[in-house]
Amino acid sequence: MGLPLLSVIVFTPVAGAAVLMFLRSDDAVRWTALAVTILDLALCIAMLASFDTTTHAMQFTERRLWVPALGITYALGIDGISALFVFLTALLGSICVLASWVVIDRKVKAFMVSLLSMQALMLGVFCALDLFLFYVFWEAMLIPMYLIIGVWGGEGRVYAAFKFFLYTLAGSLLFLIGVIVLYFNGGETFDILALTAQDLPFPVQSWLFFAFLIAFAVKVPMVPVHTWLPDVHVQAPTAGSIILAGVLLKMGAYGFLRFSLPMLPEASVYYSTLMLSLSALAIVYGGLLALAQDDLKKLVAYSSISHMGFVTLGIFALNLRGLEGGILQMFNHGVTTGALFLFVGLIYERTHTRSIADYGGLMKAAPVYTAFLALFTLSSMALPGTNSFVGELLVLSGGFAANLAVGAPAVFGALLGAAYLLGMYRKVALGPASVGVRFKIRDVNAREMVAILPLAVLVLWVGLYPKPFLNIIDVSVKHLLAQVHDKGSGQ
Repeated sequence: MGLPLLSVIVFTPVAGAAVLMFLRSDDAVRWTALAVTILDLALCIAMLASFDTTTHAMQFTERRLWVPALGITYALGIDGISALFVFLTALLGSICVLASWVVIDRKVKAFMVSLLSMQALMLGVFCALDLFLFYVFWEAMLIPMYLIIGVWGGEGRVYAAFKFFLYTLAGSLLFLIGVIVLYFNGGETFDILALTAQDLPFPVQSWLFFAFLIAFAVKVPMVPVHTWLPDVHVQAPTAGSIILAGVLLKMGAYGFLRFSLPMLPEASVYYSTLMLSLSALAIVYGGLLALAQDDLKKLVAYSSISHMGFVTLGIFALNLRGLEGGILQMFNHGVTTGALFLFVGLIYERTHTRSIADYGGLMKAAPVYTAFLALFTLSSMALPGTNSFVGELLVLSGGFAANLAVGAPAVFGALLGAAYLLGMYRKVALGPASVGVRFKIRDVNAREMVAILPLAVLVLWVGLYPKPFLNIIDVSVKHLLAQVHDKGSGQ
């Protein structure tokens, strides 16, 4: 069998969290947490290096009986759809530790244990091949994230954490009902691959589609179940916002890819116009809300709603360009928006204000900071040469091919993105120097540069040479589309 690589990747953070429990020094806790996340990242890079891009089959699979009476197994595996997100989760984990090095100065051990536990559970979601195991990982994520927001967040942290918990728990309960219905209608198995091969009646598919839609839409989040996101982002510590934007929002879109499309193909095709319309609404609505913000963190939070609208637009275009663009844009959004939240956190540490009006002239005070901020701002607005341009171009191309009516709102949403992002950068970096913060700014230090550089490299790498990333997802996407259209044409 060889080394169970995925189990090692998933449970390395758990082992690290256990070690942290026996450490007394905060510095020792920080360095150990960083070492654990770097080790996990190295394992993920090794996994990607040996990943076979020529097959759609699950790789590095592990399968052991867990609850035989119910057919529940401990089953892990990845394909081209999940591989990039395993890597992204591990990368952002180490960046979160670096971002929290100074700003988290109380209950450091508890924070790092929560962070490592969160990383393990997120990795489990992307690797699980058993529906029950997936649900365990999916639901358990609520606990450490609730603690990260509620204990180490801002003044309104308790309200934000409670709102996050209620919204996501409501979606999870619907998902659980859907899982039970799927279990009894799919041969009484939780095996994801076996369930994918089932042909469910269209009425059952329709019911499950909407149950899963609500659960996944809350996570994305899609309009109108998006209202928890800005509150949580504003109150969460920097690491919490990076995790939320970089990985957690991807869980909903990943659910559509792993469950809705392959298991419910007829319903996915039938309701694709509805999903495209909701996606176009999110793109424009999120952009308009971002344009109206004077709080830097809220602006980035609302931009996430708009950008994730492009992701769901690409997914439900149900063509090769759209789907590949949607998946690539999921990865790009994790890189770029994770970086923007990191930059918001860095400037907040220095000024203790998020009001855009309080900033100005940062280019003179912190030239390195503003140079990298420019790169990630241009990436977020999908400038050619950056990662988001490739993904957004594929999404728009696939969206127009699927439905011309949603193309125009999506393009308008992209223009809104340029307006609020360039407006933000002009005020923060190029505007007149603000008296309130002029003398309080220092440029990025070595620790902060270590956190910034990997994200900057990915922005340029994907933007200038996206082929290796598209190769990873290409065969799996083609197989998924074949499943959808072969079965979905029956409606």
